[in-house]
Amino acid sequence: MSYLALARKWRPGTFADLVGQAHVVKALTNSLESDRVHHAYLFSGTRGVGKTTIARILAKALNCENGVVAEPCGKCSACMAIDQGRFIDLIEVDAASRTKVDDTRELLENVQYAPTSGRYKVYLIDEVHMLSNSSFNALLKTLEEPPPHVKFLLATTDPQKLPVTVLSRCLQFNLKRLQTSWIAERMTKICEAEGLTAEPAALTRLAKAAAGSMRDALSLLDQGLVFGGNELTDSDAAEMLGSLDQKHIGNLLEVLIAGDAAGLIAAIHVLDELVPDYTSVLTDLATALQQIAVIQLAGVAALDPDMESEALETFADRLDADLVQLYYEIACAGRRDIALAPEQRLGFEMCLLRMLAFSRVDPTAPAAAGGSGGGAAAPTVKRAPANATKPQVEAAPVAPQKPAATGSKPLLKSPEDWIALVASLGLSGMAGELAKHCALVSFEKGILKLSIDQCNDAMLTENMKGRMQDALQALFDEPLALHIEARTDKPVDTIAARHEDAQQQANTAAHDAIAGDLAVQALIQQFDATVDPSSVTPN
Repeated sequence: MSYLALARKWRPGTFADLVGQAHVVKALTNSLESDRVHHAYLFSGTRGVGKTTIARILAKALNCENGVVAEPCGKCSACMAIDQGRFIDLIEVDAASRTKVDDTRELLENVQYAPTSGRYKVYLIDEVHMLSNSSFNALLKTLEEPPPHVKFLLATTDPQKLPVTVLSRCLQFNLKRLQTSWIAERMTKICEAEGLTAEPAALTRLAKAAAGSMRDALSLLDQGLVFGGNELTDSDAAEMLGSLDQKHIGNLLEVLIAGDAAGLIAAIHVLDELVPDYTSVLTDLATALQQIAVIQLAGVAALDPDMESEALETFADRLDADLVQLYYEIACAGRRDIALAPEQRLGFEMCLLRMLAFSRVDPTAPAAAGGSGGGAAAPTVKRAPANATKPQVEAAPVAPQKPAATGSKPLLKSPEDWIALVASLGLSGMAGELAKHCALVSFEKGILKLSIDQCNDAMLTENMKGRMQDALQALFDEPLALHIEARTDKPVDTIAARHEDAQQQANTAAHDAIAGDLAVQALIQQFDATVDPSSVTPN
């Protein structure tokens, strides 16, 4: 007897066997139990989540010899015929291979005739979005007013391509991607029933690789069992998928924190010996960075339960929050651009070197623990607790620090003094922008009060404010407390406001120059032309 793939052998035969689509099952079982069955259903969702499976179970429920029931028996001749694909009144069509209008008309020729052996004649049209516009028009009238013995079950991975006229005539159900834990649990039960040996870590790895698709997961399980000889270990699964041990991602993060270019090249050489898919490595790195950002801003409790959190917590304490965002953006851009590189490895290497090049590294900071020598450590940030809501804008006075080559203590008596001081702080990135958007309120007895427009208070994070205070403290001999108040009345004496005014004046001057140009006036008069304001920019 020929081997039957696990995805086919373990296809659910009843609603109770389905995994992760409770919202669809509840609606269908209620409609079957109350005898309120619609004439057309549309099931949408990504591949392998159960669209055609649910449609076939519904076809069995409608034609079971025990009557229209929420749970078909699976043992009568109608149920068994549907399971075996030989039920004459279930007409399955792959719209991807029958897109022409003639195919649709041929399909609908027998709609008016009663079922041969079942209670209902069921048309199951898979990938229905592939039909042509003419085919949809041919289907539309029948779909709107079908004979009472006909039911239409449509399945698609791209419902947006369906005409609104078709969508409005169907009950629509959107099937969800399946969680990794659900898929792994299902594979565990299948392995137990089949007498197969698979490590839990290996099944979790396959479930993650399936990206929410049960069919893909079972196909990978089939492949893994062949690869491992009916025994699947986590190392076999990683080798088969071409995925990396997370320690390699940790090594990359270590050298990035240390700012060590030579160490980074050495880490990439180690990776190169494993011949990985570098696009997949960038995906793993971006995923790790995203989870680090979650820990920093929302706490460990907000992490995906499938993620390993211990190592990520360490990196969350040592990496600056804005650097995490920068690295994530570069990793995502690298995945897109890696196909344009001369070689994948070179594109990957350039992506990580770009992370180092754009890092805002503090050369006065001590070397990061565990990092390679020869580099400087990036600034660190303490992550927010899980229940953190609004950033605190009051900072306690810090201990006195002796500034390095400060000279005389700066004066802060007027808004002009603050604007002059901002340039000497040496702040960059979001912290620099925060300083440029602040205006001086007062400076008395070691308490510096600033104001910022309320529409810009998103900049006012604890991390950015801390960087501002550290830079200010280095210029003063006394303890300094920094208070920043978000106000509805927009401060005018800020560097950002002055820059905006200067830009506005330059734009006005450029528009006036264009309006007064004799050649432009001649064109306007001769050709009834108009000037596009968005095309006028200052020199």
